[in-house]
Amino acid sequence: MNIEALREICLGLPGVAEDVKWGADLCFLVGAKMFCVTGLEGEPGVSFKVGEDEFEELSASHAIIPAPYMARNKWVQVKAWDRLTRHEWESYVKQSYELVKAKLPKRIQKEIEASQV
Repeated sequence: MNIEALREICLGLPGVAEDVKWGADLCFLVGAKMFCVTGLEGEPGVSFKVGEDEFEELSASHAIIPAPYMARNKWVQVKAWDRLTRHEWESYVKQSYELVKAKLPKRIQKEIEASQV
């Protein structure tokens, strides 16, 4: 797994945009809300939102930590690209996308769904 594969996964989801924030963080957004973030420089690290049950489990595993500044919102940070399989990356990124999208106003959710048709 690498940053290009992550981009492919994220940008393959409906209504996703990417943006560079804070100078060197590549952010993937749905409805202007972040669902996945990775650094463009320095050590590898990808952060995304997970469910309540998975937060505790993943945070206690090797090379995954509570995401700095976002742990209170149940975000984790994967510290190594090879820590997850391609299938796991796809699953967790899509889950993060769905969790964030579900919190968007209904009007925006409908616009995203309509763009799929």
